Amino acid sequence: MSQLPIRQVAYFCADVRVAAAEHHDAFGSGPFFVADNIPLARSVHRGTERLLDHTSAYGQWGDLMIEFVAQNNPGPSPFHDLYPEGSGRYGLHHVAVFVADVDTALADFAARGAPPALRAEMADGFVWAFADTSATLGHMTELYAPTPSLTGFYAMVADAARDKSRDLLTTIRMR
Repeated sequence: MSQLPIRQVAYFCADVRVAAAEHHDAFGSGPFFVADNIPLARSVHRGTERLLDHTSAYGQWGDLMIEFVAQNNPGPSPFHDLYPEGSGRYGLHHVAVFVADVDTALADFAARGAPPALRAEMADGFVWAFADTSATLGHMTELYAPTPSLTGFYAMVADAARDKSRDLLTTIRMR
């Protein structure tokens, strides 16, 4: 496997807006784009199709995108794999890397002892996944291909960080 630079660091939290504002106050990150109830066409967690309703806030922190993510529905998920439901525990959940093909990368990670925790597909066909690298790294690794829409989103978030006149939190809609 070739070198996979980290593109994003993500934290699981109770409230993405509060977490983003607190991170901004502490580290100067942002502004943040908040996507509520991100729609998934399909979500397979540990081999079982499950509902995964989550909200994320995306901002820039230096050269990296930072994400805060909260799960809106109860039940098993890759978030609750690391931070059990009802535990009140939150923290670093995953880092994200760009890969040429999500399914191939997921199989490569599994062959190295990091099984698939999630494979999800959005309504527009965009696929992303979590390899469970928590046994060796203490967190999951998110895999997605650098499609034009994804790299455009990353560029928009990075560009917004240079525009100091923007509101700290802007709600967006994911498709």
